[in-house]
Amino acid sequence: MATLIITEKSSQAKDLRAALGDRYGRILPAEGHLLRLAEPDEVNPDWKRWAPTLLKPDGLYPTRPDSGGNKTAKLAAIKAALKGCDQVILATDCDREGQLIGQEILEHLGFRGRVQRALFTAQDPKTIRDAFAKLKPNTELRPLYEAAVARQQADQIFNLSLTRTATKTLLAPGTRGVIGIGRVKTPTLSIVCLRELEIRNFKPEDYFEVVATATAAGGSLLMRHAPPPKDRIKDRARAEAIARAADGHGGPLSVTVEDRRQAPPKLYDLPALQKTCGQRWGWTADRTLEVAQELYDGDGKKLITYPRAEARYLSENQIADVPAITGALTRLRGFAHLDLSRPVIRRGKSGHFCDKALEGVSHHAIVPNVNVLDDLESRLNRLTDDEKRLYALICRSYLAAVMPDYEYRQTTVLMNVPVEGKPVIFRAVGRIPLKLGWKAAFGSAETDGKPDEKEEEQTLPPLTDGEPARLSDPRVEAKRTQAPPRYNEGTLVDAMQNAWRFVEDPALRDRLKEAKGIGTPATRAEIIKGLRRQNLLGADGKWLVPTPAGLQLFETLRGAAPTLVDPGTTALWEMRLDEVVVGRADFRSVIDGIADEAGRLIGVLVGNRGPAVDLGVRGGPIRAGRGTGRRRSANPRAAGTTPRPRARKTAVATAGLVGDDGEAPKKPRRTRKAKPASEMPESPVADAVPAAPGAPSSGARRKAPTDKMVAFARSLAERKGVELPDAALQDFDSCRQFLDRHAR
Repeated sequence: MATLIITEKSSQAKDLRAALGDRYGRILPAEGHLLRLAEPDEVNPDWKRWAPTLLKPDGLYPTRPDSGGNKTAKLAAIKAALKGCDQVILATDCDREGQLIGQEILEHLGFRGRVQRALFTAQDPKTIRDAFAKLKPNTELRPLYEAAVARQQADQIFNLSLTRTATKTLLAPGTRGVIGIGRVKTPTLSIVCLRELEIRNFKPEDYFEVVATATAAGGSLLMRHAPPPKDRIKDRARAEAIARAADGHGGPLSVTVEDRRQAPPKLYDLPALQKTCGQRWGWTADRTLEVAQELYDGDGKKLITYPRAEARYLSENQIADVPAITGALTRLRGFAHLDLSRPVIRRGKSGHFCDKALEGVSHHAIVPNVNVLDDLESRLNRLTDDEKRLYALICRSYLAAVMPDYEYRQTTVLMNVPVEGKPVIFRAVGRIPLKLGWKAAFGSAETDGKPDEKEEEQTLPPLTDGEPARLSDPRVEAKRTQAPPRYNEGTLVDAMQNAWRFVEDPALRDRLKEAKGIGTPATRAEIIKGLRRQNLLGADGKWLVPTPAGLQLFETLRGAAPTLVDPGTTALWEMRLDEVVVGRADFRSVIDGIADEAGRLIGVLVGNRGPAVDLGVRGGPIRAGRGTGRRRSANPRAAGTTPRPRARKTAVATAGLVGDDGEAPKKPRRTRKAKPASEMPESPVADAVPAAPGAPSSGARRKAPTDKMVAFARSLAERKGVELPDAALQDFDSCRQFLDRHAR
């Protein structure tokens, strides 16, 4: 009986071959989704023209072979191998999307043999061998597959229908561009706009604190009266009265000494890594992912585990890797001073190794790769400065996780000062480190955790409980409340992951927590980049700000169709998909329900009489500031083009605007896991708006290509997975050369 094993990506196939050899059968990788959903006009020719229409076929959108990268060749290899097989083992990621990636191939190719499923969350040899020793019938995963199909189909219908409707009904006359609407993208815009409005509407308030010097037998210290926010002193006269009462006041000190300990922070998943790099080095979310990807699979590197991680835990069988990893890292000069002779293993959800926390998760935390430790030094020599910096951060996180707790002694000093017959508390806090523990791994570098104490600390003199002290030199300090900070890319990724904070309904909040927010670790950076390229978000230094068009779109949608800007919409979808997984709902009925909601929203937008949205694009490419230049996508459907109004009816006009839950393009020179159009992040509309006919190019007046030439060029670029140069959109000769080269 011949068996074929299908993995989700080449790195999985390599790891499986190393762990299993050919014991179970031939191993072939996919490349993320090898299939896409058909474009609307491939299902119904009438849908070629953009209109406020619900793009729901009678049945399901059929699948089509996808192009780009090596997808065509990989699908052909799997198809040929299936002809000689009567059994398949799916070894794709164990989440909903991984189930879809593997099973849709078998459905599309009509395979009717036996199918089994291997489920694993780590790719070390032991985990893989254990998974293959406990194969499950794939029929048990049918509900998970149907839930994935429902998500995919619903995204296609919802996002495409509403993008076309919004573009036709909300776009200002005489302007170009596409108003992309997405289940994840539009609430992300909402998060930034809400913060911007909060900042604009913020009214600072003055408040006051009182500081005095306390002198005791062993020395002096500063003590402060600083009530919590709800009890802040807003009247200077009141603060001055407290200062007068404190001047020369003597009384006993209340001294409390506690020995405390603090466990190390969680390991990094991608959102936590993006947030830390953004705060520490000012990196964009996309830059962090780009550097991490190079560390993961760059030539001669492969120094870290899969970077698109959505968990901050490791599996319990990875405890066996601790001696090898710590031993290799402490041989490096930067970590040689650390004592890891007796690593501390913390299990369970309060620790770092927890199988239960990885249930239903495809990728564990980002840690150093245990399989490349033999030639670590030579690999490190190949790294750029940024790669070294990020690798060191990941190594510090891992080493800290297996080091002892940080132990310290905290002294809290209180003194009561009577003011108008009522006691007012002055306070001081001091901390003495006892054992650095895991903090030694970070040295002077900051961790990704929150500050240990909000109040100021100081070195305190020797004090005993009840000893007398006297206050002197009191002063009133004037302070002012601050508006919340704007988001940078790292903190916006964190807000997307914690989008439950923007939802009031308790059930929806809980479901968003389980779903880890809106978007996925692999797509959030691309969603933010798409919003910038569509001129809905801009940048003020490292801060993200909504453009006038973005703020106007948000206000329009919040008033007319609040569902579209509400992160709770994703929670509602997830709850419906949960019903499919547990067998309480049919996946087709879930698709129908979401399509009905899309139809209702189309009616709302068509009836909207609010102001039109001006994207600010009239004759040339949309530019969204630094760091948003175009690069080649892993999937041409994500390449992100803005069709001219006449070209919107083409299939390419809908590409890249469909969904925002899928895998983002990874690197310009490679093609990795790419999701179908129905779940790709809506791509930016920048860099592809052709110049007006007859517009000058490069200082000389050049003839522009015809609309039909541009439409045909876009179609060719879409089908063949090649990049469409900007020049081909603006210059007749360049467009003709592109068509001559590819129209064969």
